[in-house]
Amino acid sequence: MRKFSLDALARRHLEQAAGAASGRSAETVYGGHERTLRQTLIALTAGSALGDHPNPGDATVAVLRGRVELTTEADSWEGRTGDMLIVPEEKHGLRALEDSVVLLSVAKT
Repeated sequence: MRKFSLDALARRHLEQAAGAASGRSAETVYGGHERTLRQTLIALTAGSALGDHPNPGDATVAVLRGRVELTTEADSWEGRTGDMLIVPEEKHGLRALEDSVVLLSVAKT
């Protein structure tokens, strides 16, 4: 078994995101190409985004810190600390409304 602090990872990745030109930093904390489930911690500075991309499978975004907006061509949803957003089964993007950290969980189909 492996145990780690999501809080500590969130702090570290927010610091790294602040120093990155993209305003982003990420780390896969569980899974990967060899597993069905992949969980990735993503830190975004205010105003930075993950551009529109296709849905990779069943996915959720748990907001660990901050405030984000999940968007599709036709709709948008705001998530705040403690919220979980269900990723729509269509092209979507994610934008940080303030410095934020999310945990993206994807079960690849």
